[in-house]
Amino acid sequence: MAYTDEIVITPQDRLLAINWKEVWRYRDMYILFVQRAFRTAYKQTIFGPLWFLITPALSVIVYVAVFGGVAHISTDGAPPILFYLLGVSVWGYFAACLTGTSNSFVSNADIFGKVYFPRIIMPMVAVTVQFLYFCIQLLLFIGAYIYYLAIGTELTIHWQILLFPVLMILLAFMAVGVGMVVSSMTTKYRDLQIIFAKFVTLWVYVTPVIYPLSMVTNEKLHFAMSLNPVTPVMEAVKYSLLGVGEFSWMWLLYALVFTIVVDVLGLAMFSKVQKSFMDTV
Repeated sequence: MAYTDEIVITPQDRLLAINWKEVWRYRDMYILFVQRAFRTAYKQTIFGPLWFLITPALSVIVYVAVFGGVAHISTDGAPPILFYLLGVSVWGYFAACLTGTSNSFVSNADIFGKVYFPRIIMPMVAVTVQFLYFCIQLLLFIGAYIYYLAIGTELTIHWQILLFPVLMILLAFMAVGVGMVVSSMTTKYRDLQIIFAKFVTLWVYVTPVIYPLSMVTNEKLHFAMSLNPVTPVMEAVKYSLLGVGEFSWMWLLYALVFTIVVDVLGLAMFSKVQKSFMDTV
């Protein structure tokens, strides 16, 4: 007598009903998607993976020439190349995680329609790939840092550098939460993709990426910019690695609370939308 295994797939009715055991069972698919995304990022290009380094390097050159040379924007005493390279790398990591997660439903609609797997895997893939890119770019920053030390530049490192991995994880979870909220809404309202893309482009200018928060002397404006949840994390990163910026436990706690709230909201919306996703996309 022959026996066959049957798997019945039913939609979850509860919010936050993410089956993490099921996600673990599909870990091979997760690894496969990560490898595919990483290998095809710059496939059939001349420089290949070098673009992971060329892109931030070109941005830093422009920032040094325009904001440093022409506008004379202060870097609080830190070498401009290190200041801009760190800001560009950290912000690029956050923005890429945010964009990748927010497009996870729509950009993978064809795959979702052909085979079943936990949909939460795709945001996880987006964040993992961007983390790998960030690690490569971090090597460029380390190389530049070593160069400045070799030529005798005085650089300050605080003990908060031990929090650097935690800060990067915090940014990733923040991006995932916001991204899943947007991704859940864009399945029905495609205009939000365009609006959100413009919003991310503008978001960088209200975040101390290419300028220090200390140059914002107006108290009300300074407070308003600190309400940007990325601001305290960005400032903490600069403080820990370059000795410049503002490190505040209070504002980091605010960023953590914001991240928890937006992650819970994102998971709730994600769980609800994935039941009828293929009917509305």
